[in-house]
Amino acid sequence: MKRFRAFVVKEFRHMLRDPRTMLILFAIPVIQLLLFGYVISTEIKNAHIAILDNSNDEITQKITNKLLASDYFILDSRLSSIKEVEPAFKKGIIKEVIVFEEGFGRKLLQENKASMQILTDASDPNLANLLDIYTRSIVSAYQQELSKSTLKSGLINVEFRMFYNEELKSAFLFVPGTMALILMLISALMTSVSIAREKELGTMEVLLVSPLRPIQIILGKVVPYMTLAFVDMMAIILIGHFVFGVPIRGSSFLLIGTGTLFIMLALTLGILISTVSKTQQVAMLISMVGLMLPTILLSGFIFPIENMPKVLQAFSFVLPPRWFLNTIKDIMLKGAGFFDIWPNLLVMVGMLIFFITLSVKKFKIRLE
Repeated sequence: MKRFRAFVVKEFRHMLRDPRTMLILFAIPVIQLLLFGYVISTEIKNAHIAILDNSNDEITQKITNKLLASDYFILDSRLSSIKEVEPAFKKGIIKEVIVFEEGFGRKLLQENKASMQILTDASDPNLANLLDIYTRSIVSAYQQELSKSTLKSGLINVEFRMFYNEELKSAFLFVPGTMALILMLISALMTSVSIAREKELGTMEVLLVSPLRPIQIILGKVVPYMTLAFVDMMAIILIGHFVFGVPIRGSSFLLIGTGTLFIMLALTLGILISTVSKTQQVAMLISMVGLMLPTILLSGFIFPIENMPKVLQAFSFVLPPRWFLNTIKDIMLKGAGFFDIWPNLLVMVGMLIFFITLSVKKFKIRLE
């Protein structure tokens, strides 16, 4: 038993001295707990909405104030025409538009019936449903208050209409998200592991003494994964369109070009990870924790970014999948053109240039 206790103590000391083991045992569970605790939520917070008030009377103002007094909605803009609804949705910020009919207050008090519309961006069907439920509950609460104060049971008829996904198909959400996840997995994770494998096995030195230049070695590692990722992207688009019925309302060339840009961006991330990773395990750990989890949780793939704490919302701005996911959803579901998505494309191009510069610089240092 004395020898056994000494062996156990040795194992404890070995474990405590290994930073990678401590990272896996303590840091990663804490990070995952915090991420899942703050991100996974069925509540809505700070959803951007627009108001089209054709009546602009006291009652419509009170309903608007009731909506904005909650933590659920933020008034982004006031529209003046129904023609402005779809362009507002295409910008990707506004998630709901509330339309009051003309003479809303007068009809409610005199005729005991008035109508309003709830228009939602159903490219995220879960969020669209929640927005409808929250809005209806607030309107219903105000209707009860009004009935008590005026002793009249006026009926507010609420009509619900969804844009871009009228049948609320979940495939409209998961196909673009799956594309972002798979392209990130193949491009970044596999590239980083491939280059780290050469370092770990000691074959990188063999490549260096070959006639190939360092840039040719990097491109030789990258091109096969870029080709594979491109084939996967085309397969996802075709299967999503013909099997799951996900529309492609925008330009197919613009969609493919955006996907190619994201593949190149993910590849540069893989190269950057490989420059700081000496082994395949380290490369895989950095890729899984630094890329896979944020792609699933913080890109808006499953959970709305508006619901997250400000810190996580700010962090999501540096994640390439967030910009890619927003862009392809706008192209596929909303029919957005180049002038609608160029800010997202500009951000991705800027990230690509930054990561290429940083990767090449650090890779040369490693190769020397």
